Amino acid sequence: MFDFLEGYDVLGAFWTTVQLTLLAAVGSLVWGTLLAAMRVGPVPLMRGFGTVYVNIVRNIPLTVIILFTSLGLNNTLGISLGSSVIDTINFRLAVLGLVAYTSAFVCEALRSGINTVPVGQAEAARAIGLSFSQVLRLVVLPQAFRSSVGPLTNVLIALTKNTTVAAAIGVAEAATLMKTMVENEAQLIPISAVFALGFVILTLPTGLILGWVGKKVAVKR
Repeated sequence: MFDFLEGYDVLGAFWTTVQLTLLAAVGSLVWGTLLAAMRVGPVPLMRGFGTVYVNIVRNIPLTVIILFTSLGLNNTLGISLGSSVIDTINFRLAVLGLVAYTSAFVCEALRSGINTVPVGQAEAARAIGLSFSQVLRLVVLPQAFRSSVGPLTNVLIALTKNTTVAAAIGVAEAATLMKTMVENEAQLIPISAVFALGFVILTLPTGLILGWVGKKVAVKR
């Protein structure tokens, strides 16, 4: 029944997808948090940069960004991200593109969480002598993260599915293998079903677990 899977490393392809997701998720969380801090910060220049970055990047198709990392950064500018192996370069460029794109959505999810924190708490923190960075780090962001678990979960699930765009620059993830198998085996429906099931297995538990975590850590007001 599953003879068409013989000779193909399906688990290896999905492992590449998992690696892309995890690395891009960590990078997006870090950069997205910094962007959110810029957008709510008191410095006009940084606030303007954060606003422009988010509004521009989230309105550019991910495929364009991924292709730019390969054709623009690597082929034109010669940026190889510390490797001479083409597969490794493409993988790292794909992670970079996913981080650049997803961080804009992480920023907005966190900013919505920041807006749920009562203004009085930040004002009280400033009144006792805390700086803006201390207020953000000690008072605002901990509550914002707890309020943003749901939106961040949706961003993570979308990121998992967005990793398929990395196939555009030759990263050997699930979508790349699926394309190869469809071309070689000519069994579109069963192959598509296998890969669809694989993504469901990756995303459904993530949504359920983080949904439960979100309810547990939600800020009670």
